[in-house]
Amino acid sequence: MKGTSHMKILITGITGFAGSHLAELLLEQGVQVFGTVRPRSRMDNLTDDVQARLDLRECELRDYASVKALLKAIRPDGIFHLAAQSFVPTSWNSPGDTLNNNIMGQLNILESMKDLGLTDTPIQLACSSEEYGMVHEDELPITEETPLRPLSPYAVSKVAQDLMGYQYSMSYGLRCIRTRAFNHEGPRRGDVFVTSNFAQQIVRIEKGHAKPVIRVGNLEAKRDFSDVRDTVRAYWLLLKKGAPGEVYNIASGRSVRIADMLDMLLGMTDAKITVETDPARLRPSDVPVLQGDYSRTKSLTGWEPVIPLEQTLRDILDYWRDLTPPAK
Repeated sequence: MKGTSHMKILITGITGFAGSHLAELLLEQGVQVFGTVRPRSRMDNLTDDVQARLDLRECELRDYASVKALLKAIRPDGIFHLAAQSFVPTSWNSPGDTLNNNIMGQLNILESMKDLGLTDTPIQLACSSEEYGMVHEDELPITEETPLRPLSPYAVSKVAQDLMGYQYSMSYGLRCIRTRAFNHEGPRRGDVFVTSNFAQQIVRIEKGHAKPVIRVGNLEAKRDFSDVRDTVRAYWLLLKKGAPGEVYNIASGRSVRIADMLDMLLGMTDAKITVETDPARLRPSDVPVLQGDYSRTKSLTGWEPVIPLEQTLRDILDYWRDLTPPAK
């Protein structure tokens, strides 16, 4: 790959949670950053200062002509494909839309790269630990060789994206680098995701918007939490060093019960809060435990997570505190 200062990098899903953090990291590296947006894209994750330094292009990823025209115009030196319908519960309500959105969007990118001869352009495919699904205790920690047993339509769509990346690398010589990120959290995380949702509920109680009751789903599930700022650093290292067609876990290496993560958040507020289970927050099937082994990523790039979960949770709380005015 070229020297960093002359690189043109494209991020699909740049307005999303991980995309916005990745954009900031790349701007710090002196890279020229392009991003895809849609007319209805929410821009709140990108500050005015960051937006002013980006080259944002309108593109509908589900439309092949739109994608091919974009790639032809930019001819990027590297691509991060983060755009997706990424909320697991939504995939239960609209499985067809999730599968169509996630699979066809990526297919159009890879087909365009093939047709434009972009075989030297590395593309990181943001796959997910949700692909592992039903993992047994004796299979922990999860390596890249752990069987994929997806438990949601979202996870199925990610398995398809993942294996499509392998197939396009093998069949057409594209430089697809598949990453399976475990839960990554931090400021700007959407309020439908568990850590951010709990933090937002706590802040609404602190500011007088809600009664002192936090509503929760399954607290017994165990998750491997990393900070999004660590995760996007791994994406960048793997884009530069990852092997075409290969897959890499990005994880913290430890699993934390959702209940323990909630206790950590409750320990960061002076509000006296009761916890209540909300049946509407329970899923038809939930992955019981995720704990990743990131040794393949570390041995190739030297990457390991450096931001502790306590700091991540405190930063999420502060994010919501800054956004939430006191109740009148």
